[in-house]
Amino acid sequence: MSTYIKFSIVVFFILINLNSFSQQITCSPKDRAAVESKLVEIDGMLNSEFGETMVGIGKTFMQTPYVAKTLEIGDTETLVVNLQGLDCTTFVENVLAFSLLLRQNEMSFDTYLENLETIRYKDGALDGYASRLHYFSEWIANNAEKGLLKDITGEIGGTEITKDIDFMSTHRDLYPFLADDTNYSKIKASENYLNNQAICVLAQDDIAENEHLIKSGDIIALATSINGLDVTHTGIATREKDGRIHLLHASTGSMQVEVSKKPLADYLKNIKSNTGIMVARPL
Repeated sequence: MSTYIKFSIVVFFILINLNSFSQQITCSPKDRAAVESKLVEIDGMLNSEFGETMVGIGKTFMQTPYVAKTLEIGDTETLVVNLQGLDCTTFVENVLAFSLLLRQNEMSFDTYLENLETIRYKDGALDGYASRLHYFSEWIANNAEKGLLKDITGEIGGTEITKDIDFMSTHRDLYPFLADDTNYSKIKASENYLNNQAICVLAQDDIAENEHLIKSGDIIALATSINGLDVTHTGIATREKDGRIHLLHASTGSMQVEVSKKPLADYLKNIKSNTGIMVARPL
């Protein structure tokens, strides 16, 4: 086989791989530029306490607009890159993805994509809509299995509860991707699995007395009494100058990334459906 033919075959397979990879990513030139700018901005921010790294990077997103449903794009599931508008979950995912880059000492766009996919999807692999970790209790459990974090709720006073999780399947009309019967069946299967798993929740009335056990950088998930749901909101714990734990999050109140003005325990009292929190510590 001639050198030219060998070279042509290599180029052919490279183009196939690039095309296949690009079909699973939704990222505008502006968003790629935002990622690359963020890589420069956070360079040197690695702290010996990984939680402090999480908070430091999280605060670089302050005032970024809250935008809902940024992942619900197109007809097929893709790895969506969007730093211009964040919801509560994509905020946490991006902060964790960038924090891991610092620890890995791999400050590249491609490694960022790998981290984001690992965090966002079951077992770290994008395989259609149902592979996304839609329910946050499952997000915590699956990322714990990957070794990225640990659910510490039980260690800080939480107790196990069971609850029927079926909000997506019982509100099918709210999720365009569930118009597809295959997606719907897979989501139902995920819900059936979750319904057989207990989750640990630190009750709202117990948060203040256990607040000293929460560290900056811990991921906080707000448990809810709403039927069919496990969690309604998430963010990152940050111990502020008052010595109290506050919530760094993409807020639906101010419609931007902010630190809650009130300490977490007081902030939650204004949310009628809130029953407590789950706490996951990045490792």
